[in-house]
Amino acid sequence: MKKHLILVIFTAVLVISCATNPVTGKKNLNFVSNSELFPSSFQQYNTFIAQNKVITGTADAKRVEAVGMRIKAAAEKYLTFLGQSQYLKDYRWEYKLVENKEVNAWCLPGGKIVVYSGILPITQNDAGLATVMGHEVSHALANHGAQRMSAAQLQQIGGAALDAATSSKSEVTRQIFAQAYGVGSEVGVMLPFSRSNETEADKIGLTLMAIAGYNPDDAISFWTRMSAKSGAAGTPEFMSTHPSDATRIANLKALIPEAKATALKVGVLK
Repeated sequence: MKKHLILVIFTAVLVISCATNPVTGKKNLNFVSNSELFPSSFQQYNTFIAQNKVITGTADAKRVEAVGMRIKAAAEKYLTFLGQSQYLKDYRWEYKLVENKEVNAWCLPGGKIVVYSGILPITQNDAGLATVMGHEVSHALANHGAQRMSAAQLQQIGGAALDAATSSKSEVTRQIFAQAYGVGSEVGVMLPFSRSNETEADKIGLTLMAIAGYNPDDAISFWTRMSAKSGAAGTPEFMSTHPSDATRIANLKALIPEAKATALKVGVLK
């Protein structure tokens, strides 16, 4: 009876938790609304900023702010074009350059963007920075954070359903099933899901770049530099949360024409 109840709950969750994202137009698994997610996101951001060294007043800090403002304006223009201008009403845009040697940048749900100083030698210019910031903002616009949280919760529900279904088996058998489920769900579902999020963010990011007045072709130059930085060694793509550099660059080349065409329809910012 218990296992049947869990399976019913599992199915119900799938049915009621699919929401259409206004940016992508796709139905996505999402248990968490922005009204629930943003307050914790802003608190997490404020804690991070208080505990790290924020660079202000320098040419690089001003560049991060300026490029961020252009990406923000592009996002607002794009959402208006899609008839979804109200979607961004609760976003609280902020752009900070933080002293950190790590080659990284991120955007928390709600528009809180942090760029690490370690990535600047690779971005090199405004277009390179727009590639990074456009991509990170796109994760927030597409609600990828909430989707990943929802997918993780669903993975846990699946594990609980499996545990209930094998409750009459021996402990060794149950452990084998549990391990198989853990590896299978991670490699076969969670990691491909994460890589698809990355590709989706690349696609939206190219569009934001183009609307903001940057040349999307420059994204290829940035990722080529990133590839040279990381070198040939690394985690195999099927075991990674991100596409390989070669896959990403090939995808970008295929996506650039559509990004340029969309930007022309929306209108390029001056």
